[in-house]
Amino acid sequence: MTLLPTPLGTHRPAAARADLRELDGRLVAWAEVDGMRPGGSGEAEADVVDRALEMAGNVGCPVVVVLRSVAVDPGPEGLAGLAAWGRVAHRAVRLSGVVPLLVVVTGPVHGGLTPVLGLADHVVVTRDATAYLNGPQPVRQVTGIDVDASTLGGSQIHATRTGLASLVAEDLDDAVHAVAELLGYLPDNHLAEPPSGDLTDPVDRRSSRAAAIVPAESRRAYDVRAVLEDVFDRGSVLEVHPDHAPNLVCAFARLGGRSVAVVANQPAVRAGTLDIAASCKGARHVQGADALGIPLVTFVDTPGYEPGRDLEWRGMIRHGAKLVHAYASASVPRLGVVLRKAYGGAYIVMDSRTMGNDLVLAWPRAEIAVMGAPGAVAILNRREVADATDPDTARVLLEDQYRQRYCTPEIAAERGYVDAVIDPADTRRLLASALRRLAAKRPTTARRAHDNGPL
Repeated sequence: MTLLPTPLGTHRPAAARADLRELDGRLVAWAEVDGMRPGGSGEAEADVVDRALEMAGNVGCPVVVVLRSVAVDPGPEGLAGLAAWGRVAHRAVRLSGVVPLLVVVTGPVHGGLTPVLGLADHVVVTRDATAYLNGPQPVRQVTGIDVDASTLGGSQIHATRTGLASLVAEDLDDAVHAVAELLGYLPDNHLAEPPSGDLTDPVDRRSSRAAAIVPAESRRAYDVRAVLEDVFDRGSVLEVHPDHAPNLVCAFARLGGRSVAVVANQPAVRAGTLDIAASCKGARHVQGADALGIPLVTFVDTPGYEPGRDLEWRGMIRHGAKLVHAYASASVPRLGVVLRKAYGGAYIVMDSRTMGNDLVLAWPRAEIAVMGAPGAVAILNRREVADATDPDTARVLLEDQYRQRYCTPEIAAERGYVDAVIDPADTRRLLASALRRLAAKRPTTARRAHDNGPL
């Protein structure tokens, strides 16, 4: 076992090795693999990764695996390589939630070895990397569709469609920088505290810019990322999977120097509705943060689940339940802010008060209800609108009455579903104060082998 200092910006490729080293001041178990070397069967490369995982488990530090290319000899020796990667998968699963596992892909990773990528907490891919289970030729033979490697499993595919890539980097050095940035929010292991940042941004700073960004009109779009940038410590927001399921923003940030994981509806994309991809993306982020003891902060502004026949046929109920399960299972400090809309089932899933959230704040114009006023009036007052002399005027009046009677945050607060209706400019100060008070929160969970989540 060796300990090597590796300053950022001076990384140089190696054939295959595993060691302990410092990455931007953090101790990590490091593995590098190039499975395309002549005579490579896959077994030796798998052993390198397995060794790094073993070191990480023994020392209690993050794992960083750099895969430039991985292949298994199709001849008789290849079976031993497949078996060895099976051992890697087994050890990775045993360490899941114990230490962070980050993988960098800078070349082709194909076939039966790719599931290891899916086990990582975060995957950083370079622009020329590819990863897929079945290559262009099998796809062509079975489906008759011509597709090249990049279109099938290139970096942009994994950044946008599959969601495998947390971040996309230009090259290896850029990818190592990205890994170091991610580690700046992650603890060494599940028993350690997440790293803290500089306390240069006052926690009592008013978030006036965030307050001004959200439009009063409930149907007007805005970019929720601008709200996050103002509420959290300046320059601390790191969005992951930014181009996958962009109707939900998942990020890491700091609040008063403390690391937090952030989930926020994005009204700028499909009005911030939830669909299958967003539910899975959010569930993965929530579950990963909870496993490593990182507090969760949720920002709510959604009209509900996105409607559609294909979404229902593809399992919206089951996949949507993944986010419900992840939040309800989380034992870390959980804070929420209802910025504007919180309707129906989406209100429940976005870490509502009765789901076990520790503190739910609401802005004065927040609308918390079973559904929005237009939909409610269409159901409750359909005949009244139809019989009116001026149906359009009647409908608008009834919608305004419904909002005032059922959608105000004060009503939710009176019933205990919201802890406080606040001045939006106080959001940062109140969240930071709550996070500080909840620092000693410890989980109380039933003893069982494991839960049975909606996989």
